Amino acid sequence: METTIKATNLTKSFGDFTAVDKLNFEVEKGEIFGFLGANGAGKTTAMKMLIGISKPTAGDAMVANYKVSTQADLVKKNIGYMSQKFALYDDLNIKENIQFFGGIYGLNAKTLQQKYQQVVENLGLENYVKQLVKNLPLGLKQKLAFSVALLHQPKVVFLDEPTGGVDPITRRQFWELIYEAADRGTTIFVTTHYMDEAEYCDRISMMVDGKIKALDTPKALKKEFGAETLNEVFLNLAR
Repeated sequence: METTIKATNLTKSFGDFTAVDKLNFEVEKGEIFGFLGANGAGKTTAMKMLIGISKPTAGDAMVANYKVSTQADLVKKNIGYMSQKFALYDDLNIKENIQFFGGIYGLNAKTLQQKYQQVVENLGLENYVKQLVKNLPLGLKQKLAFSVALLHQPKVVFLDEPTGGVDPITRRQFWELIYEAADRGTTIFVTTHYMDEAEYCDRISMMVDGKIKALDTPKALKKEFGAETLNEVFLNLAR
């Protein structure tokens, strides 16, 4: 299998405080990898290094075959990223957002038009095409943001709490889009605080105080800790 993410002793310190402490893991092509941790555990700091916006203090990582320490610009061009807080421009409509973000990734006008039509059709957005994104239902906005993150067919997509605030049915629909992308060979790296969502991942890591304390399939972790749920596993690790 092709490895699309590999962290080797990945570390980030701020003065005497080590926020991320020697992370070591690999993620394969087409894998859905869950990255879990409580607030302050270091997962956001780790993700910032992996997407090329923060330089490691020590160690390194390869993402989409590029080093985050020395090839951050190439990392950014070959990944997709979706944040819960900011993923689209609210004051632009669907087409304008696709044209803007697609243009950043170097897609030509003909390709952008094709992508626009595909997104509208796949998500059933025909009745919303003239509306500003800020007026879309939250669930549709999140699914649109995910589709925009995939416009340039990146090898890896990073999703930071992508389903926060949406209802369970919409969350399930969103995960269907994730599965479809993974089936096409896109690696999905996702943070979530919904432990039931973490069950959908192929493998998950659990961070506590800047370190990965557990990493395996959901089924294997529950068996290892004698737990019925991943929440129980996490509580055991956090003690």
